[in-house]
Amino acid sequence: MLKKTAKINFTQPQNIYFVGIKGVGMTAIAQILKKFGHHVSGSDTKETFFTDKVLQKEKIKFFNGFDSKNIPANLDLVIYSSAYNYKNNTELAEIKKRKIPAMVQAEALASIFNRYEKSIAVCGSHGKTTTSAMLGYVLEKSGADPTVEVGSKVPQFNGNAIVGAGDIMVIEADEYQNKLKYYNPQIVLINNIDYDHPDYFKSKKAYRKVFSNFLQRVPPDGFIVANFDDDEIAQAVKGALAKVIDYGYTTVNDYRIRDEVIKKDKQYFSLYQNLKLIDEFCLRLIGHHNVMNATAVIACCLELKIPVKTIKAALAEFKGTARRMEFLGKDNGARFFDDYAHHPTEIKKTLQSTKLRYPEKNLVCVFMPHTFTRTKALFADFTQSFKNADKLIVLPIYGSAREQQGGVSSEDLVKKIGKKASYIPTMEKCARYLKKNTTKNDVVILMGAGDTFRVWDELKK
Repeated sequence: MLKKTAKINFTQPQNIYFVGIKGVGMTAIAQILKKFGHHVSGSDTKETFFTDKVLQKEKIKFFNGFDSKNIPANLDLVIYSSAYNYKNNTELAEIKKRKIPAMVQAEALASIFNRYEKSIAVCGSHGKTTTSAMLGYVLEKSGADPTVEVGSKVPQFNGNAIVGAGDIMVIEADEYQNKLKYYNPQIVLINNIDYDHPDYFKSKKAYRKVFSNFLQRVPPDGFIVANFDDDEIAQAVKGALAKVIDYGYTTVNDYRIRDEVIKKDKQYFSLYQNLKLIDEFCLRLIGHHNVMNATAVIACCLELKIPVKTIKAALAEFKGTARRMEFLGKDNGARFFDDYAHHPTEIKKTLQSTKLRYPEKNLVCVFMPHTFTRTKALFADFTQSFKNADKLIVLPIYGSAREQQGGVSSEDLVKKIGKKASYIPTMEKCARYLKKNTTKNDVVILMGAGDTFRVWDELKK
């Protein structure tokens, strides 16, 4: 075990080293701690990510590649990604040997987050990134000067974090490995509960319990903004001590959504509070799921006494996050998008909203399944997720750092889906296929939590 007597000192600067600093969450923490006055550096793989530029811009020193020689001589604290341990990482092995205090990423984020008077955690199976970024953007535009941590690049943040001087902090709270246990929020926004991460959670009951335990820890003077159109949430919130503010499409919701319409690549909807019209809102993001995300943000902001006019203006300006239907460009007239969807529910919603946006176009989906355990456990759901795609190309499974193989293949998925699906073994071959077979009549989505977006890089070579 690594030495666990780790503590972030908030009264004087520390020398802090990050193992896996290019990870999105790690980069955010590094930025926050640097702004707090700490001396921050770190290391990661040689692979280039958008966070390389963020770290360079913030003048945070980092090494490409892990080597025990990278570790500074005078070091107070190590923060490390949960993808690494002292057995699989040479730097952590040296850190253990030198008995340097160390803490995992989620613990470090919690140490910062739990200090805030208004600590807001955005959780749920889907939509966390968009919702936390949207909320952070509205709060920033309101003058609240928040600190915000998001699990993806947010173009309007010039990175994935904001470090403000206000009393509010917003985080994207990940349930994987029960990281929720570290956080003590004053406020929670929860979008949905939909069984995921079967490599860690062995049953739907175990998965739901993590959320219910989390919601029960919100104090009585806090509040929970919850999607009550989701039956799992309605169950999980039972026993909560805090006030529950619910939203959705039904007449029984505190906040009710009505009159959705799409006009010229924008989505409009009306929102009612206790059956009284609040206002009509405009989003640049399309889909029912994004209306739900926005409604959670509106409810939270109204509870924080932010004027409707301010909320409405900020939502209309919000452009979304990277890898969430991010427009890449055109090739042969076809529009190409990059999307992070990797769970059957996310896939369905993304394809449904794209069909709404481009009803006359042929929809081509290039999908890279993410992890063998997820693909195997949710196999039947995956086979039913691509009904709105006219053509499906499946790439090899992206095993992630946690696994490399396991009882299922992309070819199995293609065989079960049938005619419209085909397997292509490499991104290079996929790019060549798309080059020859797409036109202005097509919309192409490069989909998955792996590096499916590299198909676009190959296409533009």
